[in-house]
Amino acid sequence: MDVIALIGRILFVFLFFGSAMGHLTQTAAMAGYAESKGVPSAKAATFGSGVLMVIGGLMLLLGVWADLGALLLVLFLLPTAFLMHNFWKETDAQAKQMEMIQFNKDVGLAGGALMFFGLYAGPGSELGLTITGPLF
Repeated sequence: MDVIALIGRILFVFLFFGSAMGHLTQTAAMAGYAESKGVPSAKAATFGSGVLMVIGGLMLLLGVWADLGALLLVLFLLPTAFLMHNFWKETDAQAKQMEMIQFNKDVGLAGGALMFFGLYAGPGSELGLTITGPLF
């Protein structure tokens, strides 16, 4: 089962690394979108979210306090879903559909990250192929 959990971690964080690259290499363009959604300090928030995805993703992938890494991803995903993908505010049907898809993706990924937290957190976490034990 350790290998299956490792494969799951690899597949799960792949999306975050790709997204983080966009946040870190196209910060100005992505900050413009964030600003249009009313995000305060959009450029700093865009860069910070990219860093958060890299750190949380690496922690979960490598098993370095994987429980904390999973929580960092949740801390990125839930605010992003509600601030950036608030489909209920859209008036255009196509834009509403696209934002709903992104909202549901972020909420679903947050659920997956919470499941990883549950697997790795606390005493008795015996999942192998990690560098450290849980922080919590």
